[in-house]
Amino acid sequence: MNLILLGAPGAGKGTLASYLVEKMGVPSVSTGNILREAIKNNTPLGQSAKQFMDAGQLVPDGVVIGMLKERIAEPDCKNGFILDGFPRTIPQAEALDTIATIDCALSLEVPDEVIEGRMTGRRVCLKCGASYHIKANPPKQADTCDVCGDKLHIRKDDKPDVVQHRLATYHEQTEPLKDYYGKQGKLKSIDGTQGIRQTEQIAVQALGL
Repeated sequence: MNLILLGAPGAGKGTLASYLVEKMGVPSVSTGNILREAIKNNTPLGQSAKQFMDAGQLVPDGVVIGMLKERIAEPDCKNGFILDGFPRTIPQAEALDTIATIDCALSLEVPDEVIEGRMTGRRVCLKCGASYHIKANPPKQADTCDVCGDKLHIRKDDKPDVVQHRLATYHEQTEPLKDYYGKQGKLKSIDGTQGIRQTEQIAVQALGL
């Protein structure tokens, strides 16, 4: 099965992808990882991407699609793959349709206010990497890491104004993909507000695994 995971930033796509990789026995394909690997290996497409990145520009869709085409042609993708974070726009989805047949787009539905609570409540320790949530998983002492005692920080991506901007961008650019795949009869939407285990089981049922 060739699967796309849709959902706003903070909806839990990464966690669900990790579970489905094990359940389905197919790789999770990240365009970010593909870009880094291509640049590291100095491939022709990697060289092209690096020129745009070094100039502070977005890597064109055509370059990303070219890399993606190479990646999904590798042996570990012969039984399918999971795309998390791509496509982000209708033009990217249209380009993707020229190189692969997508079987299902699974949309993780989580209200903005729930996502804001999840993300703005996160705290991380820059020293040891431990992570917390002020409500769901608070440290024993406020703003102090239980593991090493260092001060906890709010990541830039978790600050309220950044979270709101990312959500607005998602609604404007990426959410229309639900209609795109819905018209193809490939969209399945599930409730992502449940606990992690419940969400995994709902996804398994929706995908018929």
